[in-house]
This record gives sequence, C-alpha cells and structure tokens, in this order.
Amino acid sequence: MNNTTQSDNVLEIRDLSIAYEPGKYAVNGVSASVRRNSITAIMGPSGCGKSTLLRAMNRMHELYPNILTKGDILLDGQSIFSMSVIELRRKVGMVFQRPNPFPNMTIYENVVAGFSLNDIRLKKSQRDEIVENALRNVTLWDEVKESLYRKGTFLSGGQQQRLCVARAIAFNPEVLLLDEPTSALDPIATSKIEDLLGELKKKYTLVLVTHNMSQAARISDDSMFMYLGELVESGRTGTLFTTPKDPRTEAYLTGKFG
Repeated sequence: MNNTTQSDNVLEIRDLSIAYEPGKYAVNGVSASVRRNSITAIMGPSGCGKSTLLRAMNRMHELYPNILTKGDILLDGQSIFSMSVIELRRKVGMVFQRPNPFPNMTIYENVVAGFSLNDIRLKKSQRDEIVENALRNVTLWDEVKESLYRKGTFLSGGQQQRLCVARAIAFNPEVLLLDEPTSALDPIATSKIEDLLGELKKKYTLVLVTHNMSQAARISDDSMFMYLGELVESGRTGTLFTTPKDPRTEAYLTGKFG
C-alpha cells in the first residue's frame, strides 16, 4: 500500500469520514491506497468502522438514511462519487458475511441476476458463457453443472458463498469487496474460500474485512488496522504483523483487546 506508484493502486481513499448521525463518525479521516491484484485485509475490533469503510468503496453505505460522507475515494483516478451507482457497482462487486443467494432463483439465474436486475439484455449463448465462466472461476462448475436449474439454496453453506462470489464476478469487476466472507462457514468451507481468493487476485483486486487475524496473515498481501473509526496503521501484512509501529496495533495482534 505504501511506496507504490499511482498506477499500481486501483483505489485511493482520501481523508474519508463517514457519520451515521451528526458528530458521530464511524470512519474518521482515513487515507489509504489499495494495490492492484492484491488482497488487502481490513482488521480491527467490533465497531471500529471496518465494514463501513468497506461498504463506502462501492457506496453501499449510502443505503443508510442521513449518512454524511466527507473526503473522496478514487477508482483508477476517478472519484466514485462522480459515477452512477450502477456503473460503480459493476466495477466494484460485493460479497457479504452470510451466503445470500436469491432464494427464488435457480443457480443459473443467481449468477446472471445482476444483469437481469439492471435490465441488461443478453442472448442465451452470452448468458450460458457468463454462467459457466463465473462458476468455473469459483471452482463450482463441476459440482453444480447438472443442477443449474435447481434453487441456489439447496447448496451447502460453502457452495452458496462460492455462488455469491460467482454472482459478484459475473460482471467482471475490477475490485471485489468481501465482508467477513467465511465467518458463517465451517473450517473446510473456509479453507476452500481462502484458496479461491488466492486464485481470484490474479484477475481482480480483493478487499476483505476480517476479524480473524490468522486468516489475514495467511491470505492478505496488505493490511489495515482500524480502531475507533481511525486508520491506525497500514502496510505489507508481513511487516505489520511482525513489527507493528503503533502500540495499539501490537495490543490488538497480541490479543490484549479486540
């Protein structure tokens, strides 16, 4: 995140502050950058602002009423606040904590749901190709290719989460945001998702909120540590975990709070 040229960074966060009510900032004066084709982990104790920061990257935080946003986020040098929300969310996808396939849709329909919901018409051959490619990219194709027209909810939790990742990458976004994507999964399903994220960073830039420090250490290239709405420290994960500069980071990493 540091010591990189502008072109290496896909996202630039500039003095970002977000308040859900006047004077109470969930995110306060955060500046950071996210390197292209990397995994960046955002860590910190509950209520530190990490999910708010993540959701701001594709303006999901604006779904809350009376939200106040100051500062800027640049995607490839362009302010995300100058883009239409539809355009932004095609470029910056989101996967949530609990697997949430649309319950009334088949596996096939779930993958191309973004196109249908945005009234983007595709030929069947185009849809077929998008579905197969997205499911192959999340290593789910071989498991579900005979069941594409069954409801997505019949899958296991881990399979459902991979289906949600497939839905997010069907648009071929530049950035994929993941909000604690394995916290509802068992260890085997978690391991599969972690392996998948390592593969996906070859094509996409991933930003991950996690409360699991060992997960951040295993899979992320860069890390941010947030506390009480502020970005305390950021940098290469190996450096931040072994030689943190701030005593609050060290206290969190050694389990003294969190």
